[in-house]
Amino acid sequence: MGRAFEFRKARKMKRWSAMSKAFTRIGKDIVMAVKEGGPDPDSNSRLRAVIQNAKSVNMPKDNIERAIKRASDKNQGDYKEVIFEGYAPHGIAILVETATDNNTRTVANIRSYFNKCDGSLGTSGSVVFMFDHSCNFRIPNSDLDLEELELELIDFGVEEIFEDEDGILIYAPFESFGAIQKYLEENNLEILSSGFERIPQVTKKLTEDQVADVEKLLEKIEEDDDVQNVYHTMEES
Repeated sequence: MGRAFEFRKARKMKRWSAMSKAFTRIGKDIVMAVKEGGPDPDSNSRLRAVIQNAKSVNMPKDNIERAIKRASDKNQGDYKEVIFEGYAPHGIAILVETATDNNTRTVANIRSYFNKCDGSLGTSGSVVFMFDHSCNFRIPNSDLDLEELELELIDFGVEEIFEDEDGILIYAPFESFGAIQKYLEENNLEILSSGFERIPQVTKKLTEDQVADVEKLLEKIEEDDDVQNVYHTMEES
C-alpha cells in the first residue's frame, strides 16, 4: 500500500470525530458551493460533492436543505478559504485550512494557538510544499475488479486505489477531481463521499512526551469553529 493508504489509516479515528463539528464544516462547504455555482446540485458539481459528504456523516436531509436555502439568501454572508502555515514544537510542520467570514478574527485566533503552545505561525508558502494536495473518492464495495478499475482511471491521474471495510478509496492529484467525478457519475458508480487532503511527503517520529506537546496545539486549532482541516508532518501510530 502507498502513502495515501497509510495516511488515511492513521487519521481515520482521530479527525472529524465530533458530529456537531462535522455538520458545522459541511454547512460552510454548502454556503461556499452555492455561492460559487448556485443551489441546484444537478448543475453544480461542487455542491453535489458536498451533499454526498453530508450524507456520509449522516447529516439529516432537512439540515442539508435548510443549509442550501440559507446559502441562497442574498443576506447570507460568504466564507473565504484561508490557509495558515506554521510549526509546532519539535519541528513539526502544520497546515491549517479555514473557512472564515472574519479574517481578522481567524488570524488572531490561529496565531494565539501557536504562540501559547510554543509553536510559530509562518508565512505563506513556508510549509505547504511539504504536502501533496490530493483528491479522493469513496465508492461502495462491490464486485468491481480493483485492478481493472485502476487501469480505467489511470488516464485521469489516479495514483492509488485500495479497499477497506467502508468501501473503495480512490486517490489522485487535486486537479484530477473534476474528471474523476465525471467518470464515476457517467459510469453509474455511486460516490459515497469525496474531498481533498494534504498528504505529508515525509513524516517525523517523536517521543511520547513530544507527541503530547504537538497534540496540545493540534487540539486547540481543531476546536476553532473557523477551522476546516488540519494537517501535520508528525508520524501517527
